[in-house]
Amino acid sequence: MTCLIKPPVKKNTIPIDLKLHNDIQAVERARFAHQVAEKRRLIKQYKMERERQQKLEEQEEIKRLRKELIPKAQLMPYFDRPFVPRRSEKQPTVPREPKFCIPRHKTIRCCRMSCNDMSGPSQLQHLPSSVEKTEALYKNRGLQQYDVK
Repeated sequence: MTCLIKPPVKKNTIPIDLKLHNDIQAVERARFAHQVAEKRRLIKQYKMERERQQKLEEQEEIKRLRKELIPKAQLMPYFDRPFVPRRSEKQPTVPREPKFCIPRHKTIRCCRMSCNDMSGPSQLQHLPSSVEKTEALYKNRGLQQYDVK
């Protein structure tokens, strides 16, 4: 019989440890997430400590105010020297009459003038007084001012 010759045996291949970019990034991200979580925990702890300190300070302030604000009796004033008011050294105020007149720039003008009326030296028309009105009324009726019927 013939013997078959065995082919030469190959050595087992040893796999090379692969370093993928995703694996490296995942490790760095986990490390970063751990740092962020640690910072948040420290900030939360710091806030709680600060709130606790503030609450203690407020309680101490309330206690102090309650001690200070206890009503206490006032001392009796001394009446051995009576109070004598002194005359003021200031000059007295001088009274003024109130101004009841209306300034000219605030008066209401009852009639408007046309451009022809403004040709004279006075821009305002002469308005008759109450005496002139009554005289004109008597004149129109043919009466004199002091005639009595």
